Amino acid sequence: MANVNPLNEKVSMNNPMTTNPMNNMSSGSAAVAANRMHPMSNPTTGHHINPLNTQINPLNAQINPHSVVKPVSHDMIPASAVPAAHHTGPINPRTSNLAARPPHRRGDHHMFLTSDDNAMMKHIEETHIPDGRDFDVKPLVHIIEDIVHRATPIAGHVHEAKVQAHLEALEEKAPHSGLTEILNYLAYPIHRISMELISKCANKEDAHSTTMSLLHSLTTYAWDTKVAITFAAFAQQYGEFGLLVHQYTTNPLAKSVAIIMELPEIMTRQDVLKQKFDAIHDLIDKMLDVTKCIIEFRDVQTSHSQHVITQELEMLINTAHISTAAYWTMRAAVMCSAMILNLIAIGHEQISSTSEAWELSSLTHKLANILDHLRKVLNLCHQKIEEKRQHDAFEALLRLLRTPHIDNMKILSILIHSRDDQLPLFDGTHKRRVSLDVLRRKHVLLLISDLDIAPEELFVLHHMYDESKTQPNRPESNYDVVWIPVVDKRLTPWTEAKQMKFEEVQASMPWYSVAHPSMIDPAVIRCIKEVWGFKKKPQLVVLDPQGKESNNNAYHMLWIWGSLAFPFTKAREAALWKEQSWNIELLADSIDQNVFTWISEGKCICLYGGEDIEWIRSFTSATRAVANAARVPLEMLYVGKKNPKERVRKNSSIIQIENLSHVVQDQTLIWFFWERLESMWHSRTQQDIPGETDPILQEIVTILSYDGSDLGWAVFSRGLAEMTRGKGDLIVQVMKGFDRWRDEVSDVTTFVPALDRQLRDLHSPHHCTRLILPSTTGHIPERVVCAECSRPMEKFIMYRCCIE
Repeated sequence: MANVNPLNEKVSMNNPMTTNPMNNMSSGSAAVAANRMHPMSNPTTGHHINPLNTQINPLNAQINPHSVVKPVSHDMIPASAVPAAHHTGPINPRTSNLAARPPHRRGDHHMFLTSDDNAMMKHIEETHIPDGRDFDVKPLVHIIEDIVHRATPIAGHVHEAKVQAHLEALEEKAPHSGLTEILNYLAYPIHRISMELISKCANKEDAHSTTMSLLHSLTTYAWDTKVAITFAAFAQQYGEFGLLVHQYTTNPLAKSVAIIMELPEIMTRQDVLKQKFDAIHDLIDKMLDVTKCIIEFRDVQTSHSQHVITQELEMLINTAHISTAAYWTMRAAVMCSAMILNLIAIGHEQISSTSEAWELSSLTHKLANILDHLRKVLNLCHQKIEEKRQHDAFEALLRLLRTPHIDNMKILSILIHSRDDQLPLFDGTHKRRVSLDVLRRKHVLLLISDLDIAPEELFVLHHMYDESKTQPNRPESNYDVVWIPVVDKRLTPWTEAKQMKFEEVQASMPWYSVAHPSMIDPAVIRCIKEVWGFKKKPQLVVLDPQGKESNNNAYHMLWIWGSLAFPFTKAREAALWKEQSWNIELLADSIDQNVFTWISEGKCICLYGGEDIEWIRSFTSATRAVANAARVPLEMLYVGKKNPKERVRKNSSIIQIENLSHVVQDQTLIWFFWERLESMWHSRTQQDIPGETDPILQEIVTILSYDGSDLGWAVFSRGLAEMTRGKGDLIVQVMKGFDRWRDEVSDVTTFVPALDRQLRDLHSPHHCTRLILPSTTGHIPERVVCAECSRPMEKFIMYRCCIE
């Protein structure tokens, strides 16, 4: 067979089968080969299709002009692709092979590292004329992987461990279905390519020309199929060689064949062979990885054909240069095939070939770079596809939320997506999994939070939930709570620690919860954040019995009024505020049951707070003295500060020991007092009442500003009637000067009004009021007026770290 010169104007290639010594087939073998063409019929039209797009008779094959390498310019071909001097003499099987070529010159290194891929790839892509057939070659690649890892003739300790790991991984995989079907179509092309590899090697074809010839032969196939066929052809040769090496010492038939091939003599150089086969094995690993990536790109294009692939995604796929990856993978198969065949043909001379060792290393490096690029582009493709899927799912969810429904089942099944018919809810009361049917046609409160929901919040919610269920027949008890944990796995991976945290929080809840955070689709998380405004602080989204959103956050309503806020709509919130006035009951609520007793008895009540224990001693002593002198029944209750810490706990202990006043026994209720006050502020600011003319809002802002000042403060009230309040230093000053206004206090009904007048008389226009709200509370109005002077307050960002 004549050498192919890629620089010639016209190039022809002989049929590889005609130059192969194995081509002398019997008539029976010819009939078998002819019959192998029948599975290649077009599954759509029923017409017979030659897999190589040529009119080939297996007995007398003539290559179709499609398989002839077209002439190319010299700069399209890597330097190593230009063949050695044309051989005209008889072929010596020990010297005239691919390995016998002169070593590459220094200038040839650019073949693998800096070749002119653009020009060469243009020529390669001209060979690609797909006929539209689509083959799933993954079962074939699975078999190839099994062959090449089992067939490794000799390997070092490191590679033996890698091979064992690969085999164990393969054994864990279920056998691929469809292998028989794919071989019905591809077995003959694999055989043809295998014969062509043998022929090209025997005729000293260079790797580039051989690869181009294979591309022409496989012109009608998709890129992944071209690679799989070529890889399978090499794997067949590699497997036969490996099988012989493994068995020639124990199997008589294998031993006889090995003697003819002089295999025992070759195997005496195991020290050198280990290095060579380790290098081949490294290259094969990269070939497998690149092949799988090419197949994955094919899957990306075909599996999303039902969706419109965006122009951006199509352009992204084009940047992967699949044709480049296919060419170099097929070229690597050509190189490995030649080395195995040459090892048999020329033995020891081939074992010590330094040029082939360099070529293996360079080609492995080339494929590693290609693989890295493919994976980067593939990751970007999957990212774009997922973004498109999430966008479509998000838009569908929004449409669904705006659509009227008969009940709430459809909405809930989208928000809580169960997989494989799993029960999606966990019943916190009975500690078992349940279906969504338990929520059918009920008012559902979606408790949305991350895994770091505060224990204090869970405690208060637990108390309110239990209280609402004590009388299940009441209308306001006709609702259920479902915890929706917001865990975005795209931002933070799910770990065992997070799983334990989730189970711990879930176990503390008596209501329903999602069985696992994975049941919350990313599109739902996006809706929770963008539509319902979730940031960090827990919120309650209310769905009515038809699944329609009636309130995107009823958290503040529940904190202020509990179950009385049912059905937790905006209209109900406005109605409750219209009925409400500023009094001690609204302020104190249920932080201490004694408050309701004091109210019913008509006593004067004082709520006070602060952290300075000396001020507390001074204030309580002076106030107690005034109450005794005026014969006014007075009860004082210490409510500490927001976010009670160790200092508040110590103060509570000192107050009790010194019998200064009552204290809120549970620190959680101190926390709830301030959280509830903030909820009042948020709820009130969303009502259609200007802040300058809203007395309730002004009182709320005043007390919140007291807490922000780090100074003491106090609120006085007589039952549900008149109230007054003031800063700590002014109140102590007024109390110590009681003799000046003693005559204004005749009985309990005149005490609070007289105290209010004294505080107003001492009020100074000079003040510095601070209102501190956490940034995670959600709605923050642009304009807040000062409770002292009704001027707009300046807005600052504050970072605070308080360690006690």
